[in-house]
Amino acid sequence: MRLAILAAVASFMFAGSALANGCPGLMAKVDDALAQNPSLTAEQLAEVQKLRADGEAQHSSGQHAESVESLGKAMEILGAQ
Repeated sequence: MRLAILAAVASFMFAGSALANGCPGLMAKVDDALAQNPSLTAEQLAEVQKLRADGEAQHSSGQHAESVESLGKAMEILGAQ
């Protein structure tokens, strides 16, 4: 039983660290896609910029899952992968 609990705790620790490392890469992908001057409406561009800023703020405050979600939404709007 103790081993199962220890394994669960360890998996949560590693998952958080994996998400933390993924955020900067996603931010770079959003930045690269924006640098290509994508064909977006003004509203879409504003939304992408907001999501990018939100993702960075969330990453900085340790909310890595939320950061990945925000940055993923930005990538969807940009049509990037």
